[in-house]
Amino acid sequence: MTAPLTSASPAAAEAVRRRADAQVGVVHFGPGAFHRAHQAFYFDRLMASDPRWAIAGVSLKSAAVRDALVPQDGLYALAQLDHESRFEVIGSMMRLLVAPESPGQVLDLLASPKVGMVTMTVTEKGYCLDGAGELDLSHPDIVADRASPQTPVSLIGYLVEGLRRRRAARLAPPTIVSCDNLSGNGAVLKAAVVRLAGESDAHLARWIEGEAIFPPTMVDSITPATDAALKERVTRELDILDAWPVQREAFVQWVIEDVLPPGGPDLASVGVEFTGDVAGYERAKLRLLNGAHSTLAYMGLLRGHATVLEAMADKRLANFVVALMREDILPSVNPPAGFDAGAYIEAVLGRFRNPAIVHTLAQIAWDGSKKLPIRLLATLAEARAAGRPIERLARPIAAWMAFVVRQARAGVEIVDPLSEVLADIGTGGTGRAADVERFMALAQVFPPVLVADPNVRAAVTSAYVEEAAIALFGKAA
Repeated sequence: MTAPLTSASPAAAEAVRRRADAQVGVVHFGPGAFHRAHQAFYFDRLMASDPRWAIAGVSLKSAAVRDALVPQDGLYALAQLDHESRFEVIGSMMRLLVAPESPGQVLDLLASPKVGMVTMTVTEKGYCLDGAGELDLSHPDIVADRASPQTPVSLIGYLVEGLRRRRAARLAPPTIVSCDNLSGNGAVLKAAVVRLAGESDAHLARWIEGEAIFPPTMVDSITPATDAALKERVTRELDILDAWPVQREAFVQWVIEDVLPPGGPDLASVGVEFTGDVAGYERAKLRLLNGAHSTLAYMGLLRGHATVLEAMADKRLANFVVALMREDILPSVNPPAGFDAGAYIEAVLGRFRNPAIVHTLAQIAWDGSKKLPIRLLATLAEARAAGRPIERLARPIAAWMAFVVRQARAGVEIVDPLSEVLADIGTGGTGRAADVERFMALAQVFPPVLVADPNVRAAVTSAYVEEAAIALFGKAA
């Protein structure tokens, strides 16, 4: 009979060996699926040569991860899915805490001289930012932290109080590493922490400003949600019952600015890339990977496809995406030194064709009004300014519009921050040029430089009429 995963499980023997002399050197906020499939994987590898970098995972709200993994001694299975999939037990998660239940323990860890790095995957919401990307002093959690800074509620509050305690103990600050998909994540986080610190202690704010390192980072790996099928497969492959395994594609990337202080974790030895141009890597990902993903989503859904793999099996659509990446997007990427853009494109296309990953187009299509300005519209604007062709770049923008019209006319919910506005435009959509005018009037999506350009409007309108014919009538115009 298959037994629950514990340190005594044969499948866990290697992970247990790596953690034999481990001590907690990393505090991570937000120990969800992505962290456990990504950063915890790297630290698990590092512990084989340097046991100082085990992780204490801290949940700011939910106790679900703690309750699932503590009976398993913090162990869990990771499935790396590709043409040949791999299953293993990860052992880098040595402690699991729920901040509202154990705030004192969390703060003690942040102040511990053994802790040299604090990381986080809390999504953009966890940073308590306003519309301008700065700390929202009116956010309820920040209001509470300003009133009682030594009993924090938010991520920012915990970081400020942890840093205050380290300064009082004459300890250097830990390296604080945001792993969230937030442009300029290190600078954004540092500004928020300094701002909150300055609300109660100007000296502390100046110390953080001058001493603490918040390197920008970029993370990448497709990580589907855990489901019953994964649990069943883990049981078959490893002969264990795991309450919460995680899965991701085999490809995994972590890029950090090369500013870490001496004595920190040697993450380069386990495959983390260090660079002086994280923004260049981020730009390549947002435009080549994410831009192509959005293109596949909107054009693929209109053509009856449900997943990235299905869309890539559509030869005409796949050829379009390849040409878009190589001929239209790549000239705007300005990759960092040493970055092999051709190899990166081939790797992305290989990931799109991974038969073991079920990546739904519908999920990628969510929040188009927020994604498209970064993923495609900036590239379109640069191409236009440089005098390059824009017809292919206009196509996925038009497909998004046609997708919105189709969803709205069918009464299907549009998952987007502008859902109500988009539903109103879509419901009145006719598949004609007038629809484009209503979409391009959305100042939250389309920058004035594109709205005012007749060539852009003409290219989008021409593409829209064709995409709308597919969306509404199932055929080309």
